[in-house]
This record gives sequence, structure tokens and C-alpha cells, in this order.
Amino acid sequence: MSARNIGSTGRRSSEWLGDGGKAGFIARHHLRQEGLASRQLDGRPVIGIANTWSELTPCNAHLRTLADSVRRGIQTAGGLALEFPVLSIGEPFMRPSSMLYRNMMAMELEELCRANPLDAVVVLTGCDKTTPAALMALASVDIPSIILTGGPMLNGRFRGRVVGSGTDIWRMTEALRAGEIDAAEFTEFESCLNRSAGHCMTMGTASTMASLTEALGMQLPGAAALPAVDSRRAVLAEDTGVRAVELAEEGLRPSAIMTREAVENALVVSAACGGSTNAVLHMLAIAGRLGVPLTLDDIDEVSRRVPLLVDLMPSGRFLMEEFAYAGGVPALMRELGDLLHTEAITVTGRPLAESIAAARNDGPEVIRPLRNPVQPAGSGTAVLRGNLAPDGAVIKVSAADPALLSHTGPALVFDSVAEYHAVADDPDLDVTADTVLIVRNCGPKGYPGMPEVGNLPLPRKLLEQGVRDLVRISDARMSGTAYGACVLHVAPESAAGGPLGLVRTGDLVRLDVPGRRLDMLVPDDELATREAETTPTLPPAERGWTRLHIEHVLQADRGVDLDFLVGSSGDAPAGTPF
Repeated sequence: MSARNIGSTGRRSSEWLGDGGKAGFIARHHLRQEGLASRQLDGRPVIGIANTWSELTPCNAHLRTLADSVRRGIQTAGGLALEFPVLSIGEPFMRPSSMLYRNMMAMELEELCRANPLDAVVVLTGCDKTTPAALMALASVDIPSIILTGGPMLNGRFRGRVVGSGTDIWRMTEALRAGEIDAAEFTEFESCLNRSAGHCMTMGTASTMASLTEALGMQLPGAAALPAVDSRRAVLAEDTGVRAVELAEEGLRPSAIMTREAVENALVVSAACGGSTNAVLHMLAIAGRLGVPLTLDDIDEVSRRVPLLVDLMPSGRFLMEEFAYAGGVPALMRELGDLLHTEAITVTGRPLAESIAAARNDGPEVIRPLRNPVQPAGSGTAVLRGNLAPDGAVIKVSAADPALLSHTGPALVFDSVAEYHAVADDPDLDVTADTVLIVRNCGPKGYPGMPEVGNLPLPRKLLEQGVRDLVRISDARMSGTAYGACVLHVAPESAAGGPLGLVRTGDLVRLDVPGRRLDMLVPDDELATREAETTPTLPPAERGWTRLHIEHVLQADRGVDLDFLVGSSGDAPAGTPF
């Protein structure tokens, strides 16, 4: 390649590869080291494939193959594909909590996109935190980009019935503890649940965030629900690669897609599909990166007016396979109609209305019409406030026992999850079906990393009595696959001096979901005395990411992002150009 053929194309990559002097030589000759020919370096758009593949993240283990299909699409459309790894955040193994690392992945992906000669990027995600981390990063760097989620697993099958990841684990675990099944049956169930590649096939956090990514306009229509092993996902991957090249040429950026209207569309879809409570945290964080105003009250307002239309576990009967075959997110969005901003532009470059115009609902039992919802408006994620949660807390109404949504009972308080687990099976534990179980020091700072422990296992003595739900309150999260009358994300958390640290065993606690209240029935002067006598404690963190996280993490009502990562910096590399 001669200097006269190199000239600038107006693309980001030309600032690296288009230079006719030493800087361009260094960039190009290292690509030749990978076996690339001159024709591949002659001004074609450079498209990154950011891959969260990892064998430590089983839900993402198939993304290596999916990346090949994306590459094929990029090359077909005349682009140069360069794949690179990104931190992979997996739910099964990471301790103390995968949430501790969401912001780390977001920061890494943002910086990699900014620092390298990329004209556009495709991000391959799957497991719970990888998708919101990608959206946060892309919002901050604002490079032309598109996401492809890896797709859900096939339905689990156990003894002639369909079983769902997460949701049926909690049910079977409780049955084992109650003595209703034995260890052999439990092990057999374990071998039947995850039958293919892909993320959880319930409407857990992975499926929720995949659906919301599509609703935000950041992945191609139909991509959220199609099973991971369906051959049509490889076609979607190729189409995604083609579209990435087009995005590089068009210059369509995430900031033009993820607008306030798109964020509202995502919230409507979350309510309509019974989305995970974790989506609240992630959407707050994404909005913070975008500079789009969003509060817990905005989320509650959407929940109050949008009914539950998708009949999926943990709030319903079906799984993602049925959702996909019914028509997936496009069919759901068409059913939602005027509840959406259909003029919003998606990654296709066209208004949402065009993307869903031809969508069909082929499973009206799975995706209900507005006139026949699974549950009425107000059954999504409710936001509670009161003297136990002055900055807010959330509860997934559709997954709770309706009888517990208005409840007053005595608190049984534990300062850690371990402290509760140590006595959960004690037959002498002073607990009844009226008890309000409280576990604290599980928030963003206090654990650290806000683990998914809010769906606390019920005391064994209650399980043996046939009790299957109990009011549980914590500053933790819970899996999107879980269910129960679990009040989560209490803010401020106890480790940050929140009033959850002041409640005592025996205090009466009142949960009033219709009134959106969460209160401990303790006089204000007594609470003031307790506050003066209470010193919150943080976990030890002397170095590394954990220390950075504890020092800078925001509370749940602000999305648990790091304070210095809120907002965007654009795609210009740091420092002075050379």
C-alpha cells in the first residue's frame, strides 16, 4: 500500500491506518503480522467484535462461534473485522457478587472502543451483567455500535414437564428442605435443567435485558428471544455484522438511538414482560450515562399504567422458547401499540413503527393482548418509600403472594446473610408466617457488590408447615428468576447509614404496596436515639477494584454506577493527538 492510496476516509480508523508516515506504518504493519493483505487495509471500515465469551461464563460459552457469523457479515459488507475480548461477568461463579464487576466491564469496554481504530463495534453479550455493562459503555463512548445477545437456552425438561432456570431451582430447593423430594430426585432435576447453550430461559435478568436492548433499539428486531441454538441466530449474527458496517458508514450513534423516548419504551416493555427487578438498577445506570433524566418515580409511573402481557416464569407459565415462537419482542411491542413511542429510531436506522409493522402474535396465550392481560396494570415493579427506605426500595408485584402486599408483622433482623443461613433450619427459630424477615449489610458498599440474596430461603419450620412466601426486606438484589414478597434495593443501604440499620427484632414493620409505603412503626424520637448510637461499618477493602468500588459506588436509587463514570466522554482518545 503506497502513501498516495492511504488518505483519510473520514472514519475514525483512518487516523490510525490512513497516515502515510511512521504512525500509519506502525499500525498497518502489525495488522499484516496477522496475515492481512493490502486489500483489507485499503480504507475499508474497521469493525470491532467485542466478545464476552468465557468458559467461566457458561451462558456465554457459545459466543465464540457466534462471533464467526458476525465476522462473515462484516466481511460480506466490505468491512474489516477485528475481534477482541472483554471482561466476561458470569453469575454462577463470581464472588462476592457479579454486580461488583458490572462497572468494571463497562469501563473496560468504553476505554477499548475509545483507544482503538474502530469505526463501529458489535458487542456480543448474554449473561446478566454483560448486556447492561455493554449498554453503559456504548452510551459513554458513543461510537456507532450494535449489540447481539446470545439467546436463551432451550426449555428444561424434567419428568414430563417443562422446568425453568432459576425459578424451578428455588422451588425444588425448598421442596428438598421441606422433605418433599429426596437428594436423588434433586440431582436428576439438576441434570435436566440446562439442556443447551444460552442464558436463562425464564424472564430473568438476562432475558429481561436482552428484551430491553431490543426495545431500546440497540439490537435487531427479534434477536432477544430466539433460542441460542436456533440456526436463525447465526443468520441474525451475520445480519448484525452487515448492519455494523452500515452504521460505520452512516455514523448513526447510540446517543441518537437511546433517547428519552427509547428509555421509556424499554421501561414499558419491562413492565409488560414481567421483567427482572435488576432492570431497575441497570436502566438507571444506562440513563445516567446517556444524560437522560430518570428516577425511581418514573419507573413506578410506568409500572402503574402498563399491564403484564407476557405469561412467562417467574410471573407466569411459559419460557423464552414459547415467547420466541409467539413472535418475541416485536409481537409484544405491536400489542403495546400506543403505549410506546413508535417514532423512536432504532439501530436499523428506521422508526420503531417500521420494525414492528409486520410483527405477528402467533401465541396469544403467551403474549396476551391488552384487553386480556396476565395481570392488570400495576403488577410490575413497584417503588416503595417510607422511614425504612427514604430513597426508595422495589418489589416485583407479579411474583409475590397477593396476600402479603399489605402486611404488618414483627421484624426478625440479621446483620448478614451468613448469620441468617446459620439458623434458617433451626426448628426453634422464633418465626411465624407473620414475621418480616430482614437481612442487612448486603448493599452496594456493605457486602460489597449487592449480591442476589434478597429472595432469602424460607425458614425450614415454615416450609414444613406449608408456608411458601414471607415478607423479606433487604438492601440486596434478587435473581430475576426468583419470586416472593421480597422488598429489595433499600436505599440508602445500612452500610451507608440508611435506616435499615436501625430496625430491631420485634419492631413492627408495615408493607403497603398499594400505598407504595415501607415503614417501621417506631417513634421518630426512638429512631433518633438509635441513629446516634449506631455506627455503620464497611467491609475491609485495602486495594484494587473492591476499594475503588466501595469508595465511589452510588446507591441503588442511582443505579449503582461509579460516581466518576456517570455521563459520557465521546470517542476521542485521551491525551494529545500525535
